[in-house]
Amino acid sequence: MTLEQIITLLVLAAVVAALIQDKMRADIVALAGAAVLLMAGVVRPVEVEGAFASPAIIALASLFVIAYAMELSGLLDAAIGKLVALCRRIGVAGLWVLIGLAGAASAFLNNTPIVVLGAPVVRDVAKSLNRSPKCYLIPLSYAAVLGGCCTLIGTSTNLLVNDMATVAGQPRFGMFEITPVGLAVSIAGGLYLFFFTSKLIKAGENGASDVDEAVSKAEDFREPGLAGGLVGRAGPFAKKSELRPWAALASSLTFVGVVALASFNVAPIAAAAFAGAVLLILMRVITADEAYRGLRPEVLMLIAGMVVLGIALDQTGLAESATHALIGTMEGMSPLLALIILYGVTLFATELLSNATVAVLFTPVAVSMADAFSVSPRPFLVAVMVAASAAFATPFGYQTNVLVYQMGGYSYLDFLKIGLPLNLITWAAAVVAIQIYFPF
Repeated sequence: MTLEQIITLLVLAAVVAALIQDKMRADIVALAGAAVLLMAGVVRPVEVEGAFASPAIIALASLFVIAYAMELSGLLDAAIGKLVALCRRIGVAGLWVLIGLAGAASAFLNNTPIVVLGAPVVRDVAKSLNRSPKCYLIPLSYAAVLGGCCTLIGTSTNLLVNDMATVAGQPRFGMFEITPVGLAVSIAGGLYLFFFTSKLIKAGENGASDVDEAVSKAEDFREPGLAGGLVGRAGPFAKKSELRPWAALASSLTFVGVVALASFNVAPIAAAAFAGAVLLILMRVITADEAYRGLRPEVLMLIAGMVVLGIALDQTGLAESATHALIGTMEGMSPLLALIILYGVTLFATELLSNATVAVLFTPVAVSMADAFSVSPRPFLVAVMVAASAAFATPFGYQTNVLVYQMGGYSYLDFLKIGLPLNLITWAAAVVAIQIYFPF
């Protein structure tokens, strides 16, 4: 091994160990690793600069601003109010309607504010109907995660995998190209949650008794390094905003326009989202200071730091060597079996590491694996996208899980009992759907 390979391997091991040990924030760990690689000369300053200015970073930052403008306009709070009235009219069915709509909204918007706003509503409506909130808060979080698998902008993971695959010479994914697979996984997971959650959860106490107490816990909770790449505090999203019709209309139309431009390939998602964010500032729908507050730099820095690590793995040849070693163990396998194994390994890694870390580590493997089998990389890339997000067996695999874990008074075992079967169900559904919509 060369000196650069040794340094990169040591940095990778240190980053993974720090994330698993969970003593520092994930974004700080990633940036520290990038700094060591830069100082050691493994990566050049121009490459680090490129990581911080990648299309995935630009798209995410711009989408965060647009989504924050929609939140400040009072649109989400107004929608929640309408849904509360619906829930009180039609009873328990209304709770599942609310959970389903939260999942649908998460296909386009950041799922953290959706769960922060929706969880107290679900809890209070459930209590008013003499139902245990425990039967509905975990499904709310899981539905938000599943919804994010349905579009290219549903999660930062999808954008990051798309960006890294493009660097590897693969064509970009369309906005709704992964939607059939995401819908299949979401429907399978949703049906399981609907029919089995109440059977698997012991309905005990209702958890935290006060909305402010729950928000305070979410605000004070030390953000784990394992939080799926969604580091940051939930508190800012809990503040209710009065409905401003003009701002709500302008931000909604801007968001629809961004999605339409990207869907019809008029402009890349990064360009369309950036233009949309700037337009909202020019129209004074959101001020420049508010836009900066909505950027969520901790998420962007985590992704940028992990991209630098991915560049080092690629340039030193470590990624290629590891992939060849992995493929050597799969000699004689069919591409389908290799796809199943890749999904499972990615899924297991996501339970331990952040989504961004998993995307950086497994996207090159997906491309090289497809090359080794002389098949399309598309199915393998989609498997990484879905598996890197759809991990449900721990309360710390995703930030929305942390929020409902605190609010609902769950035990770790509750997540394991519901999440482990859900992992297996979505694994099977994803593999079948990928085979249908992304043939080798």
